[in-house]
Amino acid sequence: MTEPAYVTTTRTAYDTVADSYAESLQNALDASPWDRAMLGTFAELVGGTGPVGDLGCGPGRLTGYLASLGLDVFGVDLSPGMVDAARRAHPELRFVVGCLEALELDDGCLAGALAWYSLIHTPPKLLPSVVAELARVLAPGGRLMTAFQVGDELRRITHGYGHEVSLDAYRLRPDVIAEMCIAAGLTVEARLVREPQPPHEKTPQAYLLARKPVTGPA
Repeated sequence: MTEPAYVTTTRTAYDTVADSYAESLQNALDASPWDRAMLGTFAELVGGTGPVGDLGCGPGRLTGYLASLGLDVFGVDLSPGMVDAARRAHPELRFVVGCLEALELDDGCLAGALAWYSLIHTPPKLLPSVVAELARVLAPGGRLMTAFQVGDELRRITHGYGHEVSLDAYRLRPDVIAEMCIAAGLTVEARLVREPQPPHEKTPQAYLLARKPVTGPA
């Protein structure tokens, strides 16, 4: 099966910037109480109920943070360069190369799935199948947390973290992502939109939390 072009270009771009990206964002959570609050809520809801996947984990900064909150967490990323950076930063955790479009995970194996700005490079018309894949790997009662920039436009990125790249990034509407979650069989529990934090953010940012229903006895 031929790999979609957007997957190849996304991998290439993140391989190019992996080390610079890891260095630039290693302390970013310190300046983002909103991110810490949402990740803390996610960790409290899924903690102790099973493994958690940081899907699109990049250099593992959030994987490490969730581990510090007590979660049994591992990371998956499309970019081998990012996975190498994550393994160096967090040798005690497990990181593997993988693709959100076809996760090498069993049905219902995760208590939690984090997709933190990892849906933004998939063309919106293809996103329902990715959300369905995230729902597939959740156990009944498991939760999906996702974050993304708010909007409905495409950005072509040609420079990032000191490197020339070629990468598409899509801003997304919370209601649209919520509808995709519902179509995938999830129940949307919460959504939050906050204003951008200067100087790096230009648009509002969204967080969305959804749960896979328990169909049998709890």
